Amino acid sequence: MAYQPRSSNHNADDNDPNRPLYNPYQDLQVPIQTLYKLPTSPEFLFQEESLAQRRSWGENLTYYTGIGYLAGSVTGAGKGLVEGIKSSEPGDTMKLRVNRILNGSGHTGRRLGNRAGVIGLLFAGMESGMVAVRDTDDVVNSVVAGLGTGALYKAASGPRSAAVAGAIGGVVVGLAVTGKQMLKRYVPI
Repeated sequence: MAYQPRSSNHNADDNDPNRPLYNPYQDLQVPIQTLYKLPTSPEFLFQEESLAQRRSWGENLTYYTGIGYLAGSVTGAGKGLVEGIKSSEPGDTMKLRVNRILNGSGHTGRRLGNRAGVIGLLFAGMESGMVAVRDTDDVVNSVVAGLGTGALYKAASGPRSAAVAGAIGGVVVGLAVTGKQMLKRYVPI
């Protein structure tokens, strides 16, 4: 038997306003609010995974590199926007002004994003290495990773620049970790 399309004349009972609509939940004796109640705690395949309260080295690497690149790109795009607006001249057309702004934002955003992404990559690798070597996860790992990241990032500029950048990296990471701990303790979330 061949397929026969329905005619455009629908039956009169298809458009009947008194006919009840189909409700897929009518046979369930469960309130809709609790039907999709999902667990809020993370679920793990293996028990060993639930004991570790930190990301793996691969997740750490991806997270810090991605966050660094995103933050650097957004900051650079904002800086390039300001530079593009300042560089516009009184006789420029709107098309030329928009072009200057887009070029400045793209160039500066890309440059700062790449730098911040590399810093995130170095930090994540050093922090994960410290956790693997020391077999403990504490503030010392993060501060030493910050010191090493700053020093390694500026190593090509000479030992003095590397030492200053390492000290700045260690202080910044120490302040960030301390701020995070204070936020956990004093702000009820």
